[in-house]
Amino acid sequence: MSDPDFTTLRQLMLAEITAKTIFATSYLGKAALRRLVMEAMGKVPRHEFVPFELRPYAYVDSPLPIGFGKTISQPFIVAVMTDLLDVQPTDRVLEVGTGLGYQSAVLSELAQRVYSVELIDELASQARRRLADLGCSNVEIKVGNGCNGWLEHAPFDKVIVTAAPELIPPALTYQLKPGGKMVIPAGLPDAQQLIVVEKDASGSLTTREIFAVMFSTLEDAESG
Repeated sequence: MSDPDFTTLRQLMLAEITAKTIFATSYLGKAALRRLVMEAMGKVPRHEFVPFELRPYAYVDSPLPIGFGKTISQPFIVAVMTDLLDVQPTDRVLEVGTGLGYQSAVLSELAQRVYSVELIDELASQARRRLADLGCSNVEIKVGNGCNGWLEHAPFDKVIVTAAPELIPPALTYQLKPGGKMVIPAGLPDAQQLIVVEKDASGSLTTREIFAVMFSTLEDAESG
């Protein structure tokens, strides 16, 4: 497929995200996502972050396999999670679960710096290459156990997790700045909820469930 074809498909993807957001108004509390989030979704070429043989399906609103039993998230979910995170231009963001780097690329359009942790070495290597090819110079990736966050660069203004633990890892809430926000899917495999965690100025946490989701399990390298 040619670049103009992908551009057209990306515009159709944005239209579908817009429509699904309207239907999710009761969950999200609004009928439209932030303009900057939609612009980032419209700019990042999702076809560059899927296996080559799946490129024709890159803009279908569905998760797609990327190898190692992992998936690239559904575009609507990426857009919603990014919107809920409320990324600001000065934010330093921790991402847990790099995959092939699509969510990292979207965040790179919005944040000052993105620190992303990926458990699987080969996925991390591919993500680095794909992000470098697109000039995403404000993303740093390391191979490691995402449940531990990235202490060397903590605290973070925002944290986003793209795989689901049963319980929110304590290290991630610890590494979140007072006034910060985390978006994370969590729960048993058949009962996951997308959750927004906020830490107030005193360090107290509040959580809010958005809607039911289905993510790959966040693996803990130390218990596997």
